[in-house]
Amino acid sequence: MIGQTISHIIVKSENPIIKKRKPLRLKEYDYLLDGSYFVTICTKGRENLFGIIIDSTMSENEFGVIVRSCWNDLPGHYKNISLDEFVVMPNHVHGIIIIDNPVGVIHESPLQMNKLARRQMLLPKIVGRFKQNTAKQINIMRGTYGETVWQRNYYEHIIRNERSLYKIREYIRTNPVRWTWDKENTLYQDTDEFDRWLNEKGKQKIKSRKIL
Repeated sequence: MIGQTISHIIVKSENPIIKKRKPLRLKEYDYLLDGSYFVTICTKGRENLFGIIIDSTMSENEFGVIVRSCWNDLPGHYKNISLDEFVVMPNHVHGIIIIDNPVGVIHESPLQMNKLARRQMLLPKIVGRFKQNTAKQINIMRGTYGETVWQRNYYEHIIRNERSLYKIREYIRTNPVRWTWDKENTLYQDTDEFDRWLNEKGKQKIKSRKIL
């Protein structure tokens, strides 16, 4: 839920079963925090489909309402996830998804998978469900059955610490105010300070993912 903190995630992750697994680890990675993701999903061709920005405020149309409803519905299908900040923009959405110990939610491979691999498999499934359901409902409403609504890929950023969590939350909350400088805006005027911050992270920068 909104307002959940990184410290809450750390407490949950102290599972003795997980500790006994001793998975392979990546250098310079805090595995206590690897279940928190900042996700960006854009419409096909960056079409302004979900509403408009009026006086620095997002005004969602009927399609934007569908998008928000499908996002909020995700925890009902994945009991081991929670949602943090979220915003619907004219041609994309930003949100934070927190995954907590997804064992049993996805089909394991014959070989034991490490914790990071399981979570990275689950995230595309979550995004895939969201994209599929929103596209289906939007196409029914506008009578364009089978039409592509979203870009094939999406973008993810692993949230590694409290400072990053707060900064990303603030970015999501203020996204409508920053629309003029948003790189997803086809008429954007300059590079957003937030994008500069992400790019400076090097290995922590946003990565493009394909749906499984």
